Amino acid sequence: MWVLYLICFIVFFYAIGAVYSYFNKQSGRVLENFNKLEGLKDELEKRKKLYEDHLQEKEKEFISKKEELELKISKDEERLSKLEQGLDEEINKKQVELARQQGKNIEIIQQLAKEKSQGFPWLAEAYSDYFCLQNLKEAKYLERKFHPAPVSAERIREIAWERRTIEKKLRIAQGIIKYYQSLFPFLEDWLDERQDELLRLVLTKNVEEPIEKTEAYWEEGIDPVMMHLEKEEYKKLSLTERNQLALNRYWAKQKNRIEAGRAYERYIGYLYESDGWSVYYQGILEGKEDLGRDLICKKKRATAVIQCKRWSPFKHKIIHENHINQLFGTSIKYRIEHPNENIVPKLYTTTIVSDKAKEFAEALGVKLYENTPFKSYPSIKCNVSRRNGEKIYHLPFDQQYDRTLIEEERNECYVETVAEAEKLGYRRAFRWKGRTEEK
Repeated sequence: MWVLYLICFIVFFYAIGAVYSYFNKQSGRVLENFNKLEGLKDELEKRKKLYEDHLQEKEKEFISKKEELELKISKDEERLSKLEQGLDEEINKKQVELARQQGKNIEIIQQLAKEKSQGFPWLAEAYSDYFCLQNLKEAKYLERKFHPAPVSAERIREIAWERRTIEKKLRIAQGIIKYYQSLFPFLEDWLDERQDELLRLVLTKNVEEPIEKTEAYWEEGIDPVMMHLEKEEYKKLSLTERNQLALNRYWAKQKNRIEAGRAYERYIGYLYESDGWSVYYQGILEGKEDLGRDLICKKKRATAVIQCKRWSPFKHKIIHENHINQLFGTSIKYRIEHPNENIVPKLYTTTIVSDKAKEFAEALGVKLYENTPFKSYPSIKCNVSRRNGEKIYHLPFDQQYDRTLIEEERNECYVETVAEAEKLGYRRAFRWKGRTEEK
């Protein structure tokens, strides 16, 4: 029995030794791993310290660079301020010098104007030479300035000589016209409003300023709406708003005689178009070549050759027989060229017709419509393209306005507002942008 106890004791003692040995080994491994972790921790601390030192150095370097840049910017701003101040002083000096020179120029021009000469060409040449020399001075400045512009200088020289020729011819023409006016003042009574306005523009016009500003906008590819809006308005407003505002201002502004006459021709043309006539606005489209025919209106075989006279009632001008004779003569020429048409000459005017002119009109078969005032009318033309059926509307200052015919059978029409046109599906004409308009 005791042998059994002994065996059990030995087994128990051996088991305890084995367990102790196992835990002893495990504790050694744990201690070893703990030591390794402590070593890694120390390594991480060292690297952290290195990175922090590196960041501090970079931060100091960045601060140093920033201070250098701020100092440089400060110096540049100071230098720029001095340059601006110097430029302002130079500009002020130039302005004073130009003002002084302008004063001298005015005195010279006035002196030239007071000079009495038997030959208009001499005075005209003096004017043209004077302005040519001014332009040549500008060309010399462009060549000798701090940043020379030789190409521009050469171009200014070319323009100067071209302008010299134009200026000379203009001054000669102005002198001759004024001379004739002084000899025959009654000639002005025989001019209509358009001729009178053209004469006024020729006698007062600047060489560079176009007589027709609208046409100048077309040639430059600029939206003629810009003639009636400020730049900020043009940018800020929507397409519909700016087109309508431009149209409102177009009608509200004071018109010169040519513009007023053109509006009157369009109004009479509108009346005929509304009555089913096909209207060609010859006076507007052909200008000086209109042969006194402002409107050619056709309806079946009937043709009306119309002359329109919108004269101011304040000048007390009346229609004389010479206007009747001119209209009759040009209608005869038209009848010769179009023998199959039944032609009737008609004259519309806002003023009255003299008794002698009425006698001439009755004898020659010219129909008179005196005291026919201009009235407001829907002036936006809504046209359907024959090429692709696109709906296009034209404002009175658009390039193809007077070439556009309104045909009711094609559902074309006149409307008063841009909103009406757009509601009907029409968009603004593109011709002023240089694109070929469809018709």
